[in-house]
Amino acid sequence: KQEVRGSGLARLFPTVSGSLSCQALRWPSRSFSDLQPGRRLKVKMGFIFSKSINENIKAQQEFMLMNSRLQLERQLLMHNQMRERQMAMQIAWSREFLKYFGTFFGLSAVGLTAGAIKKKKPGLFLPMVPLSFILAYQYDMGYGSLLQRMKGEAENILDTDCAILEMPKGPLTFEGLEKARRAQSKFFIEK
Repeated sequence: KQEVRGSGLARLFPTVSGSLSCQALRWPSRSFSDLQPGRRLKVKMGFIFSKSINENIKAQQEFMLMNSRLQLERQLLMHNQMRERQMAMQIAWSREFLKYFGTFFGLSAVGLTAGAIKKKKPGLFLPMVPLSFILAYQYDMGYGSLLQRMKGEAENILDTDCAILEMPKGPLTFEGLEKARRAQSKFFIEK
C-alpha cells in the first residue's frame, strides 16, 4: 500500500485510517511519491459520467424548447381558429338577421307607402329613413365589404395610432395582480 500524505485526500476519506491504496480508490496504479505538501493532484473523477449527463441535459433542454415552441404554435393556431369561427358566426348572424329585418323593412315600406298615399301625409315616410340605414348596414355586414374595411382600419390604427390602444395605468404586471389578489384575499398569509 502506498500512502498519500499532505494532499488532502485523507480529509476527503475519513473512514480510511491514514493510508489509501490505489485499488481502494480505483485509480490507475501509479506512484504518489511525487506528491508533496501544498501540491494538488488533479483527478477527473466521473468525467465520462458527467459528460453523458451534460449531453442528456442539453438534449432534454433542446427537447423542452422544441416542445414549448410546438405548444405555442398549437395555442396560436387554436386561438386563430376560434377567432375565425366566432367571426363566421357573427357573419352568419348578420345574414340571418338581414332576412328577418329585410322582411320587416319590406312590409313596413309597403304599409307606410299605402298609408301615406291613402291619408296624403308624406310624414309617414320618415320612419323609412332610419330603417333603410339599418338595412344597408346589415346588408353590408352580411354580404358587403364592411368587414374588409374594418380590418383595414384596424391595421391602420395599429400602425399609426398605437398610443390610443394603451391600457390605463400601463400594462398588467404580476406585481399589480398579486397586490390586488392580496387585497381581496381573506386567506393571505405573510411570509
